[in-house]
Amino acid sequence: MAPNAAIEKIRRSFLPANFQITNWEALAPWFQQVANRPINSKEELEHWLKDISELEAVVSEDACWRQIKMTCDTTDKSLEEAFTYFCMEIQPKLQPYADQLNKKLVNCPFTAELDPQQYHTYLRSVQKSIDIFRETNIPLQAELSVLQQQYGAIAGKMTVEVDGQEYTLQQAAKFLENSNRNIRENVYRKIQERRKQDETAMHELYSTLIAKRHQVALNAGFDNYRDYKFKELGRFDYTKEDCFQFHEAVKQHVIPLVNEIYAKKQAKLGLSDLRPWDTEAEPEGIQPLKPFTDGKDLYEKTVQCFDQLNPFFADCLRKMNELKHFDLESRKGKAPGGYNCPLAESGAPFIFMNAAGQMSDVTTMVHEGGHAVHSFLAHPLSLSAFKEYPMEIAEVASMAMELFSMNHWEAFFDNAADLKRAKEHQLERTITIFPWIAIIDQFQHWVYEHPQHSIEERTAEWMKILNEFSTTAIDYTGLDAFREIGWQRQLHLFEVPFYYIEYGIAQLGAIGLWMQYKQNPQQALQNYINALSLGGTKTLPELYAAAGLSFDLTPAYIKKLMEFVKTEMDEL
Repeated sequence: MAPNAAIEKIRRSFLPANFQITNWEALAPWFQQVANRPINSKEELEHWLKDISELEAVVSEDACWRQIKMTCDTTDKSLEEAFTYFCMEIQPKLQPYADQLNKKLVNCPFTAELDPQQYHTYLRSVQKSIDIFRETNIPLQAELSVLQQQYGAIAGKMTVEVDGQEYTLQQAAKFLENSNRNIRENVYRKIQERRKQDETAMHELYSTLIAKRHQVALNAGFDNYRDYKFKELGRFDYTKEDCFQFHEAVKQHVIPLVNEIYAKKQAKLGLSDLRPWDTEAEPEGIQPLKPFTDGKDLYEKTVQCFDQLNPFFADCLRKMNELKHFDLESRKGKAPGGYNCPLAESGAPFIFMNAAGQMSDVTTMVHEGGHAVHSFLAHPLSLSAFKEYPMEIAEVASMAMELFSMNHWEAFFDNAADLKRAKEHQLERTITIFPWIAIIDQFQHWVYEHPQHSIEERTAEWMKILNEFSTTAIDYTGLDAFREIGWQRQLHLFEVPFYYIEYGIAQLGAIGLWMQYKQNPQQALQNYINALSLGGTKTLPELYAAAGLSFDLTPAYIKKLMEFVKTEMDEL
């Protein structure tokens, strides 16, 4: 059956249709009701699970809208207050109920009668939540939710002036594509100097987050936050040792390719040395790619591109547009980054990004579009919990879409030479992103294994890891002061700790799907749809298998995929 993008908001059968979350007092009776309800049969258990699912969807969507509105405008205090109110006054009171409901489910005699095919991963996740829940962590987790948002507030204020005009750092990055090397270097230094101004604030924020996270781990009986977080993230299917193996594979099989990419870049630009402000540049006389003009143009061209790939993908974006679920352009006062936020009750997610007219914005848009398609495909599943899929498959949805969509980028480029350059850019990025993923991941392992470290020790370790994975093809002489705080631009470290290796694992899955696509496009897209439609109802290896992929982090497998990408690049 073909998927359908005519998504419907879930009809409420438990809560009143017009119920809105204002305060805990209004919400509490509904949680008390499900907590105290007797369950006398399998049918009653399933009905009870449906009511909890509805409650979860309403609460989750309310929290999401608070965050969306706040990131769209970090200058509006009332939006920040609404988000903080949820984190400090509602979320902490929900957690004991969540634990109570989890225990009620696990201890219910009828739970054994639920279909294991459908419920295995959900029940496994519920047990994991019970294992790590501690009453003492509730206030700490509330504080962390609020503190993490300070990153966006600090970064959202960062602007630089170029030729008398003010630009956000995302907007200023387009000058790094300029063919004039002096302009590039000047803007690069301005961006880095601006980050330097908030270096101390970022260090202090990160130190506070590390200390509180470490305490959460200790409270839950773990030696360190890394081990706690692996459990919390539900990493049932791989270990820290697998992550270390991935780091090694990147050193062996990816960095030589990265060196090659940048050596070619240097030759193309005719430079005696390649500096960090040269990596996005084009030779003299070649204009930077201009794939779109503004947010509206970006949206329309993406729809055109998705229509060619699979009309259902385009319909998903049209539905979101109809609901005004896009905020695409960079502007002052907007939080940095990009995301697709699933909305559990509405079904159609929200895409937020900071487009400034560059090629990388096209990649971000199709990436977030892949996440959006995933949200649509999983929405028909019967329980909210079934739609909570692991990040390692979520990022396959987005990264595979980057590669699938390349075949239809004519929407963005009307001449063959520009299209070829855009594909080259995409394939280079597919490879050059791996070392950065390994760096950020390895850094986090060290940070949380040594929670008492000083800022000097943190900086020394960061530089050590950075140099281990750095290409020899770029000359960083005299830039150490900037490189030392390179990690501060990675919002994941602040807002979603340990969420980064997923991009590496998923990029492997995406390349695997793209290999399938080159052989048989229809079959590859069908495998993609099949896997994403399962939501979180299967284990990670099973979800990969549904997509026709093997869940494999070994150096040998990574080597094979890198060789495939290299062949594709050589053919361009």
